[in-house]
Amino acid sequence: MSKVTPFLWFDGQAEEAARFYTSIFENSRIDSVSPMSATFHLDGQKLMALNGGPQFKFTEAISFFISCETQAEVDELWEKLSSGGAKQRCGWLKDKFGVSWQIIPSVLGELLQDEDHEKSGRVMQAMLQMSKIDIARLKQAYESQ
Repeated sequence: MSKVTPFLWFDGQAEEAARFYTSIFENSRIDSVSPMSATFHLDGQKLMALNGGPQFKFTEAISFFISCETQAEVDELWEKLSSGGAKQRCGWLKDKFGVSWQIIPSVLGELLQDEDHEKSGRVMQAMLQMSKIDIARLKQAYESQ
């Protein structure tokens, strides 16, 4: 068990957020809910949510990075998490609570770390043009001359 647990401050939506997130990710569960808080797991990662009030808002300074293996996984998480929120650039989105997420295929990191700087540069340029990351377009940029 990890000693580090993300703690999220909501304005009265802790239980709603916990139910929303656990409905999206496999291997997830709600551990406890009270009028003031919720404790839950997303794919094995423990999180805590507090109904702390309107004093603080979420910003992009903290985000959840989700590594995806397939385009289907990217597509599904992108649509579910952005529902009621905002789709942004380069795989970033905000959910309906204002929490920032990065939905990133693992192949992006592999292509960006290629020793051929021309190939990795083309991948970077392709990624910068995207909102939701498209694996086929990344690979096409990598392989193009």
